[in-house]
Amino acid sequence: MDVTLDSEAQADPAPARLSAAVADGAPAAAAAVHQRPVVTELRLSAFGAHRGAVFALEPVTLLAGPSGSGKSQVLTAYGALAALGAGATLEGAFPDPRGRIPDRALPDGQGRRGFRIGCTVDGPAGPVRLDLAVQAEPTLRIVGERLAVDGQILLATALRDPGRRSVQASWLTGGAVGVTRAPLPDDRLGTALLPLRVAGSTAGQRQVLAAAEQVVVALRSVFPCDPVPERMRAPVPPGEGRLLGDCANLADVLRRTRHECGTRHALLAAAARTGCAGPVEGLDVRVPEQGPVTAVLDRGRAGPATELGRLGAGELRFLALALVLLTGPGVLAMDPAAELLSARQALTVLADGFDRDLDRRQSAELLRLALLSCGRGHVRLLAAVGEAAAEAARVTPGVAVVDLTP
Repeated sequence: MDVTLDSEAQADPAPARLSAAVADGAPAAAAAVHQRPVVTELRLSAFGAHRGAVFALEPVTLLAGPSGSGKSQVLTAYGALAALGAGATLEGAFPDPRGRIPDRALPDGQGRRGFRIGCTVDGPAGPVRLDLAVQAEPTLRIVGERLAVDGQILLATALRDPGRRSVQASWLTGGAVGVTRAPLPDDRLGTALLPLRVAGSTAGQRQVLAAAEQVVVALRSVFPCDPVPERMRAPVPPGEGRLLGDCANLADVLRRTRHECGTRHALLAAAARTGCAGPVEGLDVRVPEQGPVTAVLDRGRAGPATELGRLGAGELRFLALALVLLTGPGVLAMDPAAELLSARQALTVLADGFDRDLDRRQSAELLRLALLSCGRGHVRLLAAVGEAAAEAARVTPGVAVVDLTP
């Protein structure tokens, strides 16, 4: 079965091994380069077409490769970890778990098959590794989880009794106790539950909390985005102005940014001059007293305004993606860590088919915007692209291109 972590992770961690590196009063880990928690590595140990795959993630990372090379699976794995970090159940994070079982994986004697994924989150607590083993058949459940810093295991879980819907968890306590053991649900990420279970009264507990919270903050600060032009054409009713993942309410969000984010709205209008055909003086909205919101391109003296519904698919996708890159969590329909200042969080945008329907000019402008936004440290981008966009990105400083060509 492909669902177990290695023997060290599955074994109930001994107090000496867990607590040797952290005693009460021990100094904290060395300061990390990343002051905002960010995912810097994604591991697909056994997931779909990927086995033993490790992906280093830079501020702007593009996935390239032919159809079937596994680009979408990388984004799916990241998105699933993000959902689990936000408190989702396994069923919510993996609606099609059997489709994530590694290719040609054979069941064990009990008919069990599954997959393994993980990530590394850099931040003030140092590089924190999270590894997860999931059983997909015959029952969807977590069978092993490990949270570690510098090789020291802070949390380890293992499935002890298949008849119970729980895993046995052990986490570092430090002091006289050494380790705390307790059952955790087998359908949720144990790391995300630790802040509710650990008091933080010892140095060991505080290290566990710092590592767990760093992982949760990074994973929750994710916005999967795939604009669907056909859903963006019609006027929309006014709402709270938070952009949906399919960008169907783009007009309402433009209404909000025009009034609340003048600088960013101006940047978006400037980008539209490059990404949209014809002269563009600005982006405007029509908001009747009672009725839906309509977004338009202001053509200035060149002619009447053009409603977004009349734009091409590439123009609509361009505008939506540019808006995502130029804004932040407050304008996107996502649930970041509200207890942490936004200045201490980095938004990660996940985009499948980033350059779909775009021409070279539009792709180049989006890449420029990505480098501009990501260079400030507030935004990161992980996107799958076609070969034309990848070819241009390979010679663009600051862009990391991951080739998945078999």
